[in-house]
Amino acid sequence: MLLASPVPIADLAGLMRGPEAEELMRRLLFYSAEELLDEYFESPEVKTALANQSIIGHFAGPSSPCTAFTLSHNLLGHINGVAGAWGFTVGGMGGIPDALAKAARARGVDVLLNAPVERILTKQGRATGVRIEDGRVLEARAVLSAADPKRTFLSMVDPDVLPSEFVRAVRRIKIHGAAMKVNCALSELPDWSALPGGPGPQHRGSTYLCPSMEYAEAAFADAKHGIPSRDPWMEIVTQSVLDPSVAPPGKHTLSVYVQYTPYRLASGSWEDIKESYADRVIETLAEYAPNVPDAILARQVLTPLDLERRFGLTEAHQSHGEMGPDQFFSFRPVPGWSNYRMPIRGLYLCGAGTHPGGGVMGAPGYNGAHAVLEDWTSLKD
Repeated sequence: MLLASPVPIADLAGLMRGPEAEELMRRLLFYSAEELLDEYFESPEVKTALANQSIIGHFAGPSSPCTAFTLSHNLLGHINGVAGAWGFTVGGMGGIPDALAKAARARGVDVLLNAPVERILTKQGRATGVRIEDGRVLEARAVLSAADPKRTFLSMVDPDVLPSEFVRAVRRIKIHGAAMKVNCALSELPDWSALPGGPGPQHRGSTYLCPSMEYAEAAFADAKHGIPSRDPWMEIVTQSVLDPSVAPPGKHTLSVYVQYTPYRLASGSWEDIKESYADRVIETLAEYAPNVPDAILARQVLTPLDLERRFGLTEAHQSHGEMGPDQFFSFRPVPGWSNYRMPIRGLYLCGAGTHPGGGVMGAPGYNGAHAVLEDWTSLKD
């Protein structure tokens, strides 16, 4: 179902025939991650470890309804035959767009960098191209946007050319950014109190700092009230152990993904608390790896505000919208417009705000491209 337009939710339900299939659907769509894990596991350590996958980039705690679905989605991946695995990109995540650009240029595609789109141009109900910030106009038979739905339709398209009910639906998309990043250059690897020494297996994957379900829920409770989590949940990776190309010899990288950091604060601004909250992140990390503070050679802090400005993510949401079942399948981006074709003829949405959502997998782009190919001949008119 990932590499195809989503079926209507009624048809999806119709595929679930028999009591076992219906029970599976009930669990995945309506259970919390905690409820689902309680049915299968006894160990609180195992349950907490798996529950981490239910809250990554999601404004919810593991006991929130419907987080079983998010948990399941985040464990869909396969790498080298390993189910549920995530991977590193050699040279850093920038290697993926670099590889895509190289492949595109080899096929005659022009790639413009540092050329933000100011407006998607339309005429008589169809897309005709884009105007970029320097004033240049690029004409096109089709326009595909991998930006999030709100940025695409509320910032780059004249609202007068869109159906009013469509605009209202886009405004209602739940898009609560929940995370920030603290990236560090280290003189030595983290020396984890739970498994000292290294490099070892404790440095070759993701390390989650979340000692219990209650810890995650308390972190989320702060964020619900506009307060960055006083005891933050973290995912930590030291990519340099698997990929030495990202750091000088003998030095290491440390990437800290932090939740919950609400985009909208109850008081103050992210610019005011940026460095002090990063200090709190490192202080919390030091409770588990005491050598880290003294090993930091340089630090980069990307708050939700920074993520929005730097990467064009509305409200800093990495998946272009919440990843619960109420915003999935034929509900993504909004009901009635889930097949990548938008109300303006020749305009297509193909980013994480479409089916099947976030994650570096390319499926939304694949599906959006196939929609364009199906329509290509008719777009000549």
